[in-house]
Formats: sequence, structure tokens, C-alpha cells
Amino acid sequence: MADLGSIFKAYDVRGVIPDTLNADIARAIGAAFARVVGGDAVVVAHDMRPSSPELAAAFADGVTGQGLDVVFAGLGSTDLLYYGSGHLGLPGAMFTASHNPAEYNGIKMCRAGAAPISADTGLDEIRRLAEEGVPVHDGPSGTVTEKDLLPGYADYLRGLVDLSGIRPLKVVVDAGNGMGGHTVPAVLEQGLPLEIVPLYFELDGTFPNHPANPLDPANLVDLQAKVRETGADIGLAFDGDADRCFVVDEHGDAVPPSALTALVASEELEREPGATVIHNLITSQAVPEIVRERGGVPVRTRVGHSFIKATMAETDAIFGGEHSAHYYFRDFWRADTGMLAAMHVLRVLGTDDRPLSRITEEYSRYAGSGEVNSKVADAPGRLAAVRAEFAGRDGATVDELDGLTVSLPGGSWFNVRASNTEPLLRLNVEAPDEASMAGLRDEVLAVIRA
Repeated sequence: MADLGSIFKAYDVRGVIPDTLNADIARAIGAAFARVVGGDAVVVAHDMRPSSPELAAAFADGVTGQGLDVVFAGLGSTDLLYYGSGHLGLPGAMFTASHNPAEYNGIKMCRAGAAPISADTGLDEIRRLAEEGVPVHDGPSGTVTEKDLLPGYADYLRGLVDLSGIRPLKVVVDAGNGMGGHTVPAVLEQGLPLEIVPLYFELDGTFPNHPANPLDPANLVDLQAKVRETGADIGLAFDGDADRCFVVDEHGDAVPPSALTALVASEELEREPGATVIHNLITSQAVPEIVRERGGVPVRTRVGHSFIKATMAETDAIFGGEHSAHYYFRDFWRADTGMLAAMHVLRVLGTDDRPLSRITEEYSRYAGSGEVNSKVADAPGRLAAVRAEFAGRDGATVDELDGLTVSLPGGSWFNVRASNTEPLLRLNVEAPDEASMAGLRDEVLAVIRA
């Protein structure tokens, strides 16, 4: 098979349909995946993109051709696939391109127990086998068994966070025509004191209303308007595969994911004092501050689920959070689940008489830029230019754990890192106040975009 380097990323597969990812390639990857993970069976799920059912079926064909069985879950969110992998004790594959546009699709793969697979823990070997051709299996083929995982997934989450005793809440949910429209009703609409106001619950992988990427503020506009219009207590926005959740308060103002990380961390530390909490290097510095104040141990790591999960396993961390609204829970096989994070926020809000804006004030201590993306032709060259401009300034400290992080006197810092999936440089800036943040942000962007 042709070189697959363009679609194998640091910790998943992502390509354009059918140019760089199609049924034949999915079948080859399925066979290679079966060889690498071994065992008796694999669980497979897919999102609502038009190409997903065919790709998932081809992948399953590749797996069964190597003698392994397939538990085919059909439609599901990525965290539902992780539930299946953890609950069943099986390796898994989820067909989704998450927040990418409709012409994309991809595969998120894991070992049994939702353990991550990255480039250096099996993904490169899967790519090599798929390219070279997987040896023919000389035994019987495996079988495919369909299994509905949604009821078990919903019961499991509801067993982790009890919402039955909270005060009544009106909750607007924007599923963005993604998999939240499939999972939210099962988890949040069954016998709980929640009035769900649905936005774009119809499953449609062409994304007719807006892209399923809540990290872009433009895609929160409809949610914010509906919260204000209905007088809701909170708004939730899920990305395309519903493994990330973004929150807006009763005013329709976005709650920074770092503030939610600190809030959920505080909840988890109440349950297990002294526990470790993971945060990636571009979450707000408020996160480690609050974790320490609550008696926990903050640990900083690179961006990306495979790094977070690996560090959680090494440290037995109870929880981990990222700036991109990925939230990881030890009780959920260290996997990321936006739904469980949303349930924690609903529990806090539902047991407090204060509105969400008041509750989250204490977790938002600094001014942040959010992620600012710049399309560049030469990412290494632009990173080098930023380093040359800022590293030599008085009092500056530099680290390159992930991209380039520069900390400056007075409490300001920024990170610039290359995207794993697109020709972009991603900038995050934080400072003690809005004016300082905006000035530093614009100064760094001028270098990046020169």
C-alpha cells in the first residue's frame, strides 16, 4: 500500500475521504491493528459522518480476517467507545474526525482498558504493517457481533456522579449535529431534575448549522443566544465525537476550560484528599495553584491524550484536564469524557444556590487568549523566530517540553506549538490582566505571521 505518512498522526489517524482515507486503507489498518494488539476480539464504533459506517465495516473486515472477533457497537461517541474498551476489556477503534470538517474522517485506537496507542507505543508499527501488507492469517476468520453499548455507558456514568438530588436546572445543549445528540438523551434525560433544551441534536455529519468545534468562539454563538433567550442556568456544547464539552454560564459567557479543570479537580480532591491532578502545559497557571491550595499534587505534562493518560497511569492521578476541554478520569479508565465533566459541573451547580458565573469566578484568576491559530508554511522556522525574539529578554525562562513555552517577569507566559493534524501554529497566552495579555498576544502573533 502507498505511504500512509500523511494520515498517521502522533496519536490517531486522520485523512480526507476518499483521497487519503478509504475502505481499502481502513481494511489494511484493521488487519494491522489486529496483529499489533492481539487477543481475541476488538470493539468498534463510529460517528455520524457519511463515510463512517463503510470505513468501520472495512476495518472490522480487516480485523476478522486476522482471526479476531469484532464487537460492533455502531453509532457512538468516542467516550462510549472508551467505555466499551474498558468495560469489555478489549482493544478498540473509533471512526471519527472529531471536530474536523465533513470531508475528513479518522480512527482513534486504543488497547484494552482504553489504554492509549501513540506513535511510539504501536501506531508506527500499525502503519508499517498496513503499508507493507499484513501476512495472511492461516486460521479461521473471526465473527462480528453487534452490541448496543449506550444503556451500559449511561448507567456507568450516572453511577459515578449522582444528579438525582440536585435542584431543578434548565440546560441548553448544543450537539452540533454530532454524537452528543445520541448520548445526551440517554444520560441526562432519564428521570433527572434537568430540563434539556436541545440544539442541533439531529445526527448529520455534513454539519449544516455550524462546525462541531466549540473551541472556536464562533461556534458557540447559537448556544449563547439560546441560553439568554430561555433563561437557562447553563449551556453545554459538545464537539463532533462528543468527547469534549464546553460550558457557558447563565449570561451566555464561555467558562474557560482551565476554570472547569480547576473546579472538577477541586471536586475530586474533596473525594480523595492529597491526590494527584494532571494538567497540560497550556492550562492556566490557576490550575496548579488551586490544586495545591486544595491539598492536591499538580503534575504538568505535554498536550495530547496519550501523554495525559500515560502520566496519569504513572502517578495514579485521579483527574486530568486540558485547555481544549478534554477531561480525564481515573474512574473512567483514565480516558477523556466530556459527558462526565459536564455531570460534575451540573452537580456543583445543582447543589449551590449561586449562579454558575459566581461559582466559577474563584477558578478564573488570569486573562487568557484562548487558542489562536496561524496557518504557516514553515512551522519550525517560525518557532525559531519566536524563540530568537523572546528567549533573550531579561528574566525570561524557556522550556521546550511541547513546542516553545516562554515565561516572562510579572506573571505573563505564552506557548507556541505546531498542530499534529493541520499546517498550523497554535498560540496560547496568559497574563495577570486583559491589557497585558492582549499586548503580548499581538507581539507574538506579529512574529509568527511575519
